[in-house]
Amino acid sequence: MNLNLKQTIIAVLTFGGGTALLCLLTFIHINQGNVSIPVGTVVDALFNPQDTIKHHTVRILRMPRAVMGILAGGALAVSGVILQTVTKNPLSSASTLGIHSGTYFAVVLTTIFFPFIMFANGIVTAFLGGILTFAAVYLLSGAGNATPVRMVLAGMIVTFLFSSLTSVLQIFYENETQGLFLWGSGTLIQNNWDGVQFSLPIIAAGMLTAFIFSKKLDTLTLGDDVATALGQNVRVVKLITILAAVLLTSVTVSVVGPIGFVGLVAPHIIKLIGYRTHIPLVIGSFLWGGNVLLLADILARIIDPSFSELPVGAITALIGSPWLIWLVMRMKQSSGSGDTGTIMAGSGAVNLSLRKLLPMLGAVIVLTILISMSSGNYGFEPLVAWDAFFGSSNEFIRNFILNLRLPRALVAVFSGVILAVSGLIFQGVLRNPLADPSVIGITSGAGVGALMTMYVFSVSAVWIPVGAMIGAFVFFLIVMGLGAKAEFQPTILALLGIGVSAFGSAIIQILVVQADLGVASALTWLSGTTYAKGWSQLLQYLLWPVILFIPLLVFYIKTLDVLSLGDDTAKGLGLRVRSVRFQMAMIATLLAACSVAAVGSIGFVGLIAPHVARLLVGSANQKLLPVTMLLGGLLLLVADLFSRTLLAPNEIPSGILVALIGAPYFLWLMKKRAA
Repeated sequence: MNLNLKQTIIAVLTFGGGTALLCLLTFIHINQGNVSIPVGTVVDALFNPQDTIKHHTVRILRMPRAVMGILAGGALAVSGVILQTVTKNPLSSASTLGIHSGTYFAVVLTTIFFPFIMFANGIVTAFLGGILTFAAVYLLSGAGNATPVRMVLAGMIVTFLFSSLTSVLQIFYENETQGLFLWGSGTLIQNNWDGVQFSLPIIAAGMLTAFIFSKKLDTLTLGDDVATALGQNVRVVKLITILAAVLLTSVTVSVVGPIGFVGLVAPHIIKLIGYRTHIPLVIGSFLWGGNVLLLADILARIIDPSFSELPVGAITALIGSPWLIWLVMRMKQSSGSGDTGTIMAGSGAVNLSLRKLLPMLGAVIVLTILISMSSGNYGFEPLVAWDAFFGSSNEFIRNFILNLRLPRALVAVFSGVILAVSGLIFQGVLRNPLADPSVIGITSGAGVGALMTMYVFSVSAVWIPVGAMIGAFVFFLIVMGLGAKAEFQPTILALLGIGVSAFGSAIIQILVVQADLGVASALTWLSGTTYAKGWSQLLQYLLWPVILFIPLLVFYIKTLDVLSLGDDTAKGLGLRVRSVRFQMAMIATLLAACSVAAVGSIGFVGLIAPHVARLLVGSANQKLLPVTMLLGGLLLLVADLFSRTLLAPNEIPSGILVALIGAPYFLWLMKKRAA
């Protein structure tokens, strides 16, 4: 076939076909709604409007929503094109770099404390939040030396941090942030043309900037040195185009909320077709970004025919997370060597003696439990706790301390132990210092299973741990299957975990909205909490895993040292690598599922505890196991103590406090490694 003819056909299908599909999806979208309106009436309303209720419904309620979907999807897609070019990272988008979480946090913060500056839909606040977030991720990942993997991992950690901060604000200021939960998940709801009229000129300005700098962006793809040699001022080009990308993201966030993955999917559709220069990339991405977002909104209303409004952001995550996984799998060949993107801890270990360290950690845990039992809404009262144990305290106080505070503290300790051991196993089995039940998607899967057990199948609460284990096992099989194809490369596995976690989080968002959970209670459970946990959770979910699996691990922990030598060496030493890897990872999965069933989704414990343990005793897993257990238990116990006392009588979910500790810690490690 003639080359020019082939290119013409591709262009017609890409742009002409994309336009036709956009018109079709728009028409389908307008025909959806609580009230059934005949197709003929919709056509008349569009081309021959009359002063009737049905025509006004089409033109004032449904049309603005569809147009907003096109504008938002197109803006996010063009933002993704710019970010991918400037960062030289095919995985860049507003969602993977944490920009969405930064803009969302900025809007929530100003809504609560500075509502007087929330003019113009809060776009200034969103823009500043997005710029600061991008700058933080860019610098922490190594700036000009950043690799795609390291940048996305930094974006993930920043997202965790801002999500935790946002959840704290929404829990404590539920009235002030009422209505922001659905918006924060992404929704195209429009009651008039105001959102379109507000966003259109700003999106047009961002698009114009992208067109003006398209040739300069083409030059950037050749490398900074080449672009400089060709007379480009690389820093100015990057600065202006990044500002344009963040502006496009901010205006969509200010109107429809943070909607992820559109900026990842749409540009890659155009690149896969074969376009590399930025003028067709920008035009095609805008067109297909609109298609992706409109399709997601149509699917949301098909999934929920009651039109109770599923968040479209959850649907784009369901579409985009498999796409992210596919892109990561494509990267695996080129990322097999060089920078691993992982954060190696333990090289600077002080090698403390276990005989001294273990009693010290045990004593600190006991002391913290005693402090926890003596602390409450009325401050620190050690004499009250002493009387409850040994004195003549009344029955109410004795019951309060021995049956509420004590078991809650023990739940925190045992949950921390379980999560820390789970993280240690995953890090050893996968040879990945970033592996953790929350990072690689296991915790997310357990949360999906637990929520489906509670609100879909409506079975007894006794079955919640079973549901959590089933969900964790399913996600475990998915991650291990993908990991096997990627030859368990540490960085690739971490990115796969991000995709799988995003998929699970999208399902959880949908279940929360469908189950009509209270926003504060839903956020509290999703963030992980030790609130109101007692003897039943300890005995049913936490005690038996420790009794059953920890002694077993004492005998098999040496296999992690052998696995750390590499698969070939381990096989040469007689280890059945695949079998051992699967069995150990399965134990770690079951441990994580038990913790989720007891206290919800708490992340970072399985990351922090093994890292700190390596710094204290080195990398030998026989030493790491007891130290990691005690550190994990202590970490969650301290988080539980502060969750009750920092803002008493209000309470912060323990999982959020752990994230607020863990995220900065890992960002510091990434910055240290990047330096």
